[in-house]
Amino acid sequence: MIDLKSLTIEKAHQNFKDGVFTCRELAEAYLNVIKEKNGELNAYLEIYGDVLAQADTAQKKFSDGSATLMTGIPLAIKDNILFAGHKASAGSKILENYTASYDAFVIKRLKEEGVVLIGRTNMDEFAMGSSTQTSAYGVTKNPIDTSRVPGGSSGGSAAALAAGMALVALGTETCGSVREPAAFCGLVGLKPTYGAVSRNGIIAMGNSLDQVSPFGKNVRDTEIIFNLLSKYDPEDSTSVPDDLRNTKNVTTVPKKIGVPWHLFSTGVDAEVMDNFKQSMEKFKNSGYEIVDIELPFSKYSLEAYYIIMPAEVSTNLARFDGIRYGLSKQGSDEAHNLRDVYVKSRREGFGKEARRRILLGTYVLSHGYYDAYYNKAIKVREKIKAEIVKAFEAVDLIVTPTAPMPAFKLGEKMDDPVAMYLCDIFSAPANLSGVPSIALPSGTTKGGLPLSIQFMAPHFREDSLFTIGKKFEEIK
Repeated sequence: MIDLKSLTIEKAHQNFKDGVFTCRELAEAYLNVIKEKNGELNAYLEIYGDVLAQADTAQKKFSDGSATLMTGIPLAIKDNILFAGHKASAGSKILENYTASYDAFVIKRLKEEGVVLIGRTNMDEFAMGSSTQTSAYGVTKNPIDTSRVPGGSSGGSAAALAAGMALVALGTETCGSVREPAAFCGLVGLKPTYGAVSRNGIIAMGNSLDQVSPFGKNVRDTEIIFNLLSKYDPEDSTSVPDDLRNTKNVTTVPKKIGVPWHLFSTGVDAEVMDNFKQSMEKFKNSGYEIVDIELPFSKYSLEAYYIIMPAEVSTNLARFDGIRYGLSKQGSDEAHNLRDVYVKSRREGFGKEARRRILLGTYVLSHGYYDAYYNKAIKVREKIKAEIVKAFEAVDLIVTPTAPMPAFKLGEKMDDPVAMYLCDIFSAPANLSGVPSIALPSGTTKGGLPLSIQFMAPHFREDSLFTIGKKFEEIK
């Protein structure tokens, strides 16, 4: 019997090498958990039919000596990451039957290492949501409390990992879409520096914000996945070349932590705030210097984000017109002309939240409003980025709660979009400025729900996040 609960990447690798269990046996163990739990949780939309064949191929690498640390490791991928020959629907009816014609860059990297790709996980439609309730394929439940959401938009990946249905998982982040589910499910979630991991082969939501992001049960597993995927990709214009990543010869160990208390002085759950203060006290007692900092423009992050993101959504989703690919009502009784094809295809293909953001984005990009909204939001974004970069001249890291509340009840915020958007309030500064950020489990509520804190670091200083994360695992 394999102890999946305490298993890590490095432990699994050593067991493979020592012959304690095989890649196939580990894959079968996860498939058994999936069979037992996924019906209730709806974390996976599909389990790939070749999982055991992938595991057998991985085992051969151990036999011929070509195995690496990630060989044979079972991993779940979000439904917006392209895996050639497999479906990728982005949680939407409009892409229900879309089959990827090529591998995303990150999938290529994983396949080269012999990673076992288990299946595609549920998500908010086109990554638009903070709860995995807007998926066209049903809601995903939080395995810690099935009456609650797992967070979003990468809630399927988080739920799969937290429920023991994968050893590690991939999601994507546009604004908190990995860190918030990590917080709600008691996991580690990393939002890398924008440009550190290729976006090639990711179904886009907001091009200037999207990033592939790993989940782990601990900091080390998350670090291993990031180090594997953080490579320059010449086919992605936003991928930063290795020689421009400003981490060479940088050995600074983070010791000074900045806390922008003014950003969360109100509107934060009492248990979240108490836990955060306790966490800061633990760092202080461990020799870290905790200092107050001011980020006056960052308080406008969410407002700027909800102008920039819908604008990019409107542009990206315009391609789904019922003509070129995706759901099409051509030839149906309801579609008598080209306009009908557009209207019927999009009305049936897009859910309520996707339509809301498309309309909002189209509005802010329209003549007469472009300068008033979109251009102003871009200017605010640059101010936010500049003040965060400036703050890192005085401190090594910036810390806040990951989310303003623990996991909320299913259906609780569905009729109040603004309340749902506020879940991202602490996530937005890192996404808008492009700096890396990591969510770390920091305890539980009295009712047993996970709590979390998040750190931000300067561009391409993920190493600092892993250092502080490992330290927190020791002292918490």
